[in-house]
Amino acid sequence: MNFNSHTDRIVAVAAELVNLLTPGENRGRAYQPPDGQDRVARLQALLEAAGGRSGGTQADAAQFADVAGRLRALFESVTAGGIDDAAHRVNDLLHGTGAHPVLERHDGEPWHVHFHAAGERSPADSWAAGCATGLAIVLGGEYWDRLGVCTAPRCDRVYVDTSRNGSKRFCSTACQNRVKSAAFRERRA
Repeated sequence: MNFNSHTDRIVAVAAELVNLLTPGENRGRAYQPPDGQDRVARLQALLEAAGGRSGGTQADAAQFADVAGRLRALFESVTAGGIDDAAHRVNDLLHGTGAHPVLERHDGEPWHVHFHAAGERSPADSWAAGCATGLAIVLGGEYWDRLGVCTAPRCDRVYVDTSRNGSKRFCSTACQNRVKSAAFRERRA
C-alpha cells in the first residue's frame, strides 16, 4: 500500500523520528533516546537517509525531540481510535509551522511537491511542516488507520503499515516473533 512517493517517505520519517527521539519501551526493553553528540549524529543520519539535511546542532536535536513528542501523541491518538484528536494535532502542527507547498527539483528528480515552514525557520520546523502535511494527507484519506503503535507487550514504538492487507500490529519482526514465541510457550505450559 502506497500513499504516494513523497507522502510515503515523509510519513516514514515521522515514525522514525518518534522511534529515535522519544523514550518508552522498545522490543521488551526500556528505551532512552540518545543524547549529546550521539543524538545529533543519529538524527543527521536519519534525515540524510531521507534525502534531507538538518542543522546538526544540539539545539536542532532538542527541537526535533519536541517535534517527535508531538508526533508520538498523534500516532497514539490514531491507535486509540481518536481520529478527531489526531486531526487536531496535525492541524496544530500545520498552523504552528505555517506549512506551505513548494515545487522543487533536485538530485536529478522531476519537479515534485515539498512542504516547508513559512519564512526563516529552523530545520526542525521545516521537517515538522513536511511530516504534518504528509500525516494530514494520510489522516484525510481512507488509510488513516495505517498509523499505529506496536501492540507487543513492553513496546511502544510506532509504525506505518504499508502492507497490502493493512493487518500490521507490530513495529518489527522482532516484536512479532516475541509475541508468537510467548503464545507458543503459554500453549505448551
